[in-house]
Amino acid sequence: MTPLAVLLRQEAFADADIIRLLGLTDPSDCERLRRAAYDLTTGIIGDKVHYRGIVEFSNRCTLNCRYCGIRRDNPTLDRYQLSMAEIVESAVWAAENRYGSVCLQAGERRDWPFIDFVTECIRLIRARIVSATQPDGASITLSLGEQTLDTYRRWREAAGGADCMRYLLRMETSNPALFAHLHPGGFAHEKGYAARIQALENLRTAGFQVGTGGMIGLPGQTLADLCADLRFYQRIDADMLGMGPYILSQGADMGAEGMMEPAPLLQRALNMLAVARLVLRDVNIAAATALQALAADGRERGIAYGCNIVMPNITPRAVRKAYQLYDNKPCIDDQPTDCSACLEGRIRSMGRRVGWDEWGCSRHFRRRLGLALPDRPSLSAETQAAKSVHVGIPLRRGPARTDPAADLTSATDRSR
Repeated sequence: MTPLAVLLRQEAFADADIIRLLGLTDPSDCERLRRAAYDLTTGIIGDKVHYRGIVEFSNRCTLNCRYCGIRRDNPTLDRYQLSMAEIVESAVWAAENRYGSVCLQAGERRDWPFIDFVTECIRLIRARIVSATQPDGASITLSLGEQTLDTYRRWREAAGGADCMRYLLRMETSNPALFAHLHPGGFAHEKGYAARIQALENLRTAGFQVGTGGMIGLPGQTLADLCADLRFYQRIDADMLGMGPYILSQGADMGAEGMMEPAPLLQRALNMLAVARLVLRDVNIAAATALQALAADGRERGIAYGCNIVMPNITPRAVRKAYQLYDNKPCIDDQPTDCSACLEGRIRSMGRRVGWDEWGCSRHFRRRLGLALPDRPSLSAETQAAKSVHVGIPLRRGPARTDPAADLTSATDRSR
């Protein structure tokens, strides 16, 4: 067997190598994996972490995904929709606080009023956010599910000519049988495996930076499945990844199937993030908020394992509790200013710094399109000192948590 230290220096990995790395559990081995991913991120991406201020603007959804807390048939959920003004003002707040990007996320809908609404939000955000510190305006990530190619093109064109638009469409799992298990059949509007792949291809055709990802620790999922997920991300040439641990939701339909224990689930998720960095190298990888549902410093651990994106929640606090895709979601009682005040310090504790006022576009995306790449990442003095002095980045090892068990105008609308 190849020594772990040798394996971690490779630039190409066989499936057996990937499965071995994903399954590491010994703390010293996991630390070696973490350090390899962290150092590769520093060398290729740099020491900056970029913000995507997320606005969860509606929990109305036409789909019935079995794992999801805002699925269509959850009868206990108060439904809401932020107004266009509330969405735009949230984006303006992000820009004024030097976030270079916002993310608009909602339950999945494909009706024309919704499509028109999103189109106008994009136009207004791009028009409002132009300043001396952000002369090209804000970049926007959309996470709004499967749409037609025409809709994707319409949303992309609403942003103007700049390469500022990203789209996150998680595959959830590349295993067709497991994918089918997550989605009830018999409805023409429900997700289909082939349709999901086509939607990812359509996003590329429409000119988006393409993001995807999956859930880690699903019932019945194997390490070979996670390896296949990474190979899938390679095949579609993804520009960015959003992956997180599978956590039960009381509003979902999979409670009887259970979930992994928090501590091993967290380690598996961190291993997946690190191996994704080693295999896909120059893509953007987000430290999912769900990591914090398993450990208080989960998001920081994600950064230490190779992530370079975080997504602070800037949704108005009044509606946050109604957008819980999984149980024990963190920060639902915080104001956006609360998160902003502590997050930079947490990022610095990982030997990283915030990329203020920057889009933080995927280097992979720019390379894929033949665009000019930024100069080789420059490191802060703190990072250079850390590289020369510290063997590893210190982590606050908090205990794993054990208890995660069509009006378009008004945020006060709670119709079910």
